[in-house]
Amino acid sequence: MWDTGLARVEVARQAPAPPTTSLSCEAVGPRMGGVVVPSWAAAPARPPALGIEELCQKREELCRQIQQDEDEKQRLQNEVKQLTEKLARVNENLARKIASRNEFDRTIAETEAAYLKILESSQTLLSVLKREAGNLTKATASEQKSSGGKDG
Repeated sequence: MWDTGLARVEVARQAPAPPTTSLSCEAVGPRMGGVVVPSWAAAPARPPALGIEELCQKREELCRQIQQDEDEKQRLQNEVKQLTEKLARVNENLARKIASRNEFDRTIAETEAAYLKILESSQTLLSVLKREAGNLTKATASEQKSSGGKDG
């Protein structure tokens, strides 16, 4: 429909895609269902309203990509959170196990030290026993000599 000096251009409306974010073309203004443009602007092959619709479509595509990236970001943040929690649990388990290992090391060292003392004491005792046995043998032999000469 042409008017004098102004042209009314009707733009076919497509069913709007479900919004992927709270931002859409509607957030910046209504879609152009019918736009009044000057008659000199209606002459080009592509009316400005179609250019605006095309820009809105590009913006919608960008909004969809932004939402995908935000979803991916959220997924990765959740994954990082889960991995951080898992790392904390592993660190706690590791700390407990290291403490247990250190306790084993301490117990083993104390037990080895006690064993070495017992071994050293038993060797000392054996030496003393051998020496005393030798002294007893000498004493007995000397008594036998002295009593053996008197009895015989």
